[in-house]
Amino acid sequence: MSKKEINVTKRRLRSSYLTSIISISLVLFLLGMLGLLVLNAKRLSDHVKENIGFTAILKENAKEVDVILLQKSLDASEYVKSTKYITKEEAAQNLKQDLGEDFIDFLGFNPLLASIEVKFYADYANPDSIAKIEENFTHYELVKEVFYQKNLVSLINENVKKISLIILIFSGLLFLVAITLINSTIRLSVYSKRFIINTMQLVGATRSFIRRPFLYRSAGNGILAAIIAIGLLVGALYLVQQEFEDIISIQDIEIIGILFLGVFLVGIIINWISTFFAVTKYLKMKVDKLYY
Repeated sequence: MSKKEINVTKRRLRSSYLTSIISISLVLFLLGMLGLLVLNAKRLSDHVKENIGFTAILKENAKEVDVILLQKSLDASEYVKSTKYITKEEAAQNLKQDLGEDFIDFLGFNPLLASIEVKFYADYANPDSIAKIEENFTHYELVKEVFYQKNLVSLINENVKKISLIILIFSGLLFLVAITLINSTIRLSVYSKRFIINTMQLVGATRSFIRRPFLYRSAGNGILAAIIAIGLLVGALYLVQQEFEDIISIQDIEIIGILFLGVFLVGIIINWISTFFAVTKYLKMKVDKLYY
């Protein structure tokens, strides 16, 4: 073999090696993003549910001191996440902005009442719990009525359940696709070395001896691919946090640690298992079938 042919072969091997590493890294990156979604699924659903609440309309004669006491009492409740007191003037200003015109000048007075906006914790943001809480609110002397969109509450809860199921099914399918892609990449890599495997058998090398360098190399490739994938995940996490700071935080050491460890282990284990079976296949294959 000439020097030129040797150089061409080396370039092809390097290109094949880099392609394999990049392919596995991208698959692991996708798995990592999927893992991030799964690990944060409950937080995402809680975030949606905790935007559910109702508005307690206060009576005309409600004194501000009594309203503040009521608000503090609500804040201390186990089911209330947050409250916001809206005065008559603030309610009028908000409606004026929504309508785009000053309705007070047209009516000559402010017909709106003060109110308290109440947001619930996720565990209580469901139709049954809200109905019970609404009933309790009728016993407050300052509260005239309670307003919330019942259909919207039911719709949000139903959609959260559906989306959670879809995410679970999609996660399983994508995980199978990822394993298939990694396995195919490794099989192609081992396929290019099938004649080397056969030559080693012909000179008397045992199967375990032949497998060993392939498995070591595979584990090393898995580690390198996992490191690259984790680097990409760090960048993606930083960008995602800028948009969804309340939902996903890079300071969540436990979740991030589980995610990175999972990517690292998957990168090594899948590479190792796929390489083991791919090498074993060519160890058992007859010489005449290596050309197909």
